[in-house]
Amino acid sequence: MHDYFQFKQFTVRQAGCAMKVGTDGTLLGAWARGGQRILDIGTGTGLVALMMAQRFVEAQVVGVDIDAAAVSQAQENVTASPFLERISIELADINNFEAAPFDAIVANPPYFERSLTSPDSQRTLARHTTALSYRQLIAAACRLLADEGEFSVVVPADAQRRIECEAALAGLFKVRECLVKTTPRKAPKRALLAFRKHGAVLEQTVGIIEDAPGMRSEWYQQLTNDFYL
Repeated sequence: MHDYFQFKQFTVRQAGCAMKVGTDGTLLGAWARGGQRILDIGTGTGLVALMMAQRFVEAQVVGVDIDAAAVSQAQENVTASPFLERISIELADINNFEAAPFDAIVANPPYFERSLTSPDSQRTLARHTTALSYRQLIAAACRLLADEGEFSVVVPADAQRRIECEAALAGLFKVRECLVKTTPRKAPKRALLAFRKHGAVLEQTVGIIEDAPGMRSEWYQQLTNDFYL
């Protein structure tokens, strides 16, 4: 695996990060809605922050991570990008992070809830909800989201119900949902979800990544066309 991933407008170096560039982050960065102020929780390599800065040309983007190595890597990637003046990367625990409200919040959160943790502490931090539970994530999003803002997240399909329950308990309403299949005949593997503080008509779609092995679907090509070479 290369220690970098080349996109059309920026390069993501990833040797210092436990979680490498993957489909989840790319899906979220291409799907989420933005605004003037955007927060990327658990920014990792900075991929989603960079994608949001590219899509929303007037946005100021803040990426936050608790892992110092990830913050250093994300800052390197931002510094080398065309979006340096519009993205700031901060080392912080989102549970204690304070800032003015954001129009959009995005998160590709840790996803292993009940599996064995890794002996690599950095990888555990990135992959396991022991570092940031869905309840904590939702609480942070509620606290930092503007009244008319939107919180977007990508989670495994089998975790969708849990995060939706946490959101409902916190008073957030699901307004968009895209269930993502790897191929047409398989069950959804990921869920892209968006929440707001006020209810609206729910938009529901299904996305397919590949029509056949090695053949990206039209949906996925259109979604990621501005990013992939």
